[in-house]
Amino acid sequence: MNTIALTRGVPADESYPLEQLAACASAVMSDPKLALEAMRYGTGYGFGPLRELLSAQNGVGTDQVLIGNGSLSFVDLLGVILPVGTAVIVESPTYDRTITLLRRHGVNVIPVPLESDGVNLELFEAAVKVHKPILAYLIADFQNPSGSTMSLAKRRAVLELAATHDFTILEDAPYRPLRYRGFPLPSLFELAPERVLQMSSYTKQISPGIRVGTLIGGKAWLARFAKAANDTYISGAFLGQATAFEFIRRGLLEPQLERLRALYAPRLLAMAAALRRNGLSDFLEPDGGFFLSVKLPESVSIADLLARAESAGLALTDGRGFFVDPLEGNRFLRLPFCALTELEIDEGVMRLAGLIQA
Repeated sequence: MNTIALTRGVPADESYPLEQLAACASAVMSDPKLALEAMRYGTGYGFGPLRELLSAQNGVGTDQVLIGNGSLSFVDLLGVILPVGTAVIVESPTYDRTITLLRRHGVNVIPVPLESDGVNLELFEAAVKVHKPILAYLIADFQNPSGSTMSLAKRRAVLELAATHDFTILEDAPYRPLRYRGFPLPSLFELAPERVLQMSSYTKQISPGIRVGTLIGGKAWLARFAKAANDTYISGAFLGQATAFEFIRRGLLEPQLERLRALYAPRLLAMAAALRRNGLSDFLEPDGGFFLSVKLPESVSIADLLARAESAGLALTDGRGFFVDPLEGNRFLRLPFCALTELEIDEGVMRLAGLIQA
């Protein structure tokens, strides 16, 4: 029996623009000026031409743009910047590696329950008043792992709280361009650039292999990140950054995003339909991104499923890892859909339903 992986949210192999990336990398290496800049050590801020391009696109100064080794590197650097014991608020559930990295650096991670339209505002405000955080880490669009999208009203409310209580929001926005239906809401950064650091990456848009993440925000914050980056790895993977720069400069990014939306939208619909068809109706259906989340029946725990998944030819992710308190995730299951064909989705959900029913 072949194993169907309902684990990591990875792009589909067929999504990579291989020929275009090869041409872009070749163009970089054929340009003496770009090639030398890509080959040399640089600063912790990243590859200059890509920073200039992004600063122009976002209407900010180049000292407000930092390029890193994927966006997760910024979370690790954040742990270096913040003093041990600093309070950081996160959604519950949230991206498991953010919890891991912040805890590794001794950050006090404060969870606030997540609803279908974003954080619970009453509990968010209470946590702010009690813990006086320096920062809140939020995924407003197609949240990982839940799939939820924060409403416009809640976006405005959390930004008002940030201004009132003087903390910064780190907006993680890698899935924002991957909307398959509906209309986009303004990002937290667009609504209040003075209060928000926005990080994203080209991992889901172009390829994980180029290792290019972006961070946009205030000069003072960016200077601290750049120093931490320089002290940690001197400078980033400039060849990947230069290749991404050439890809964007050639106007290839938006057509690539259109291809991704056309590829992934039917897979989201297939996952939702398969869940309903197999009696798993307690789930949050997103309008984009890579994941949806399922609440397991009261009689079933994620530990039960993990113990028996291999025998059913399934690979599952432990839902407890997305919660600061693992016990809160005992009935939580994240399901990625982008890297699976519709046939694999149908078969995988049928096997999952069989495990649950057993």
